[in-house]
Amino acid sequence: MTVGIVSTGMYIPKTKMTGEEIAERANLPVDIVKTKMGITEKPVPGEHDHTVAMGVWAAQAALRKGNIDAKEIDLIIYIGEEHKEYPLWTAAIKIQEEIGAHHAWAFDVALRCGTTIMAIKVAKSLMLTDESIRTVLLTGGYRNGDFIDYENERTRFMFNLGAGGAAMILRRNHSENIILETEMMTDGSFSEDVVVPVGGTKSPLTAEDLENGLYRLDVLDPVGMKARLEQKSMQNFLKVIRISLQKSGLTEKDLDYLAILHMKRSAHDYVLRELGLAEDQSIYLHEYGHIGQMDQILSLELAQQAGKLKDGDVAVLVSAGIGYAWGAVTVKWGGE
Repeated sequence: MTVGIVSTGMYIPKTKMTGEEIAERANLPVDIVKTKMGITEKPVPGEHDHTVAMGVWAAQAALRKGNIDAKEIDLIIYIGEEHKEYPLWTAAIKIQEEIGAHHAWAFDVALRCGTTIMAIKVAKSLMLTDESIRTVLLTGGYRNGDFIDYENERTRFMFNLGAGGAAMILRRNHSENIILETEMMTDGSFSEDVVVPVGGTKSPLTAEDLENGLYRLDVLDPVGMKARLEQKSMQNFLKVIRISLQKSGLTEKDLDYLAILHMKRSAHDYVLRELGLAEDQSIYLHEYGHIGQMDQILSLELAQQAGKLKDGDVAVLVSAGIGYAWGAVTVKWGGE
């Protein structure tokens, strides 16, 4: 039995924030934002660009592209963020209703920016063990840039956070774009390094917190986190890619395209060099920034538009998420 990608869909807000605007708000040189951080511009949410709404629009795009009736979907997995229209709300069920997937059931998953990779593994596993699940929709939205204070130097590495929605439709025994093997890693030593420090049960939100700007992402131990990440992050990033390929019976020499999240330019170039890839074997998302777990689907869509993927190519989708989590999945692109 195989599981393949039938189609993908994206929703990108029309509202943009430029590198110049980020530089001005953060009191940084424009060259640092554009060259080092690698942000020419990024989409930010407009008035109606709510998290789950963007996931609905992306799902509808994927359905149109795949020529699939929503009633064919057996399961919806919400891969978007917890920051959405309402707290304590199962987003996947709302998406089910909005797209008319009346024969499906639905649930939410979360692994920060590693959610899409993890959800692909979950979806494939469910299809392998439950014959009633033939077609699965992964979809969600992201706008965690709402939590960024551009005057907080501790969160500078997150100034690239953008907004958008993405969707992917998977189907059992689909003969194209075959999902091979996934590798995931998590490291709990980073679990409380990056948080919104107020608004949970530990420190309930108060009016004073809002006035003082505390309801924002922050780094509680910036020096310690940086030191620990430098020891582990790139090593684990490359490790999950190589193990995903190995579990799929391949090596990095077989790799044709890397669908990678947005990161600073030097880190992006380092990963390509270590894997022996040329610049045109990936896409640097400098016009999008980091749309969380939507980056890998966005990269696939852009690669198809640019003709970077052809039948028989081996693509790896790779992520790194706050927590910290690293994940990669190998896909045999196109048909046999």
